[in-house]
Amino acid sequence: WAANDPDAAIHQELRSITTGIETAINSGKYASLKQYFHKNMRVTTINQEVLSVPEEIEPYFNKWFGPGGYLKKLHMTLTSDAPTELYGNKTWGIVRGKGVEKYHLSDQRYFEMTTRWTATVIRDQDGKWRILSLHIGTNFLDNPVINRIETSVMRVGIGAAVAGLVLGVVIMLFLRRRKK
Repeated sequence: WAANDPDAAIHQELRSITTGIETAINSGKYASLKQYFHKNMRVTTINQEVLSVPEEIEPYFNKWFGPGGYLKKLHMTLTSDAPTELYGNKTWGIVRGKGVEKYHLSDQRYFEMTTRWTATVIRDQDGKWRILSLHIGTNFLDNPVINRIETSVMRVGIGAAVAGLVLGVVIMLFLRRRKK
């Protein structure tokens, strides 16, 4: 962003929130995420779960990444489309952007998802910027999990067709031999 922007310091502070979130998630330090969120936060996650207080963040991640969880690791890169649009005497703002989320599943599979996110940030009572609301979504029509399922269904279908054809030929040959 432009160096001569009068709000450059605010934008830098807001960017540090994004960087802090990336670092916490990528290193698996989910407890440290709490500091970036307002006490009355409203977050809709990529799987459409809703978190309403910062104390719900760590258990959410531990459920997915903990013992028996579906996921082994997540690496996230977040970029904003533009500087935060500031409102209310620069006490709150709206920002949106793109995420690239690389999921390593517990069964060794790997998926990379592109997400879109929108956040409302607010200057809290202690003067720090925090996320008040966050919504993360993905294009369900261009989803690597669905793509993998479609590929598997196609392979199973082709395999079943080939097996059926081979079985049909074997049965036909067997019946012809019986007639002779």
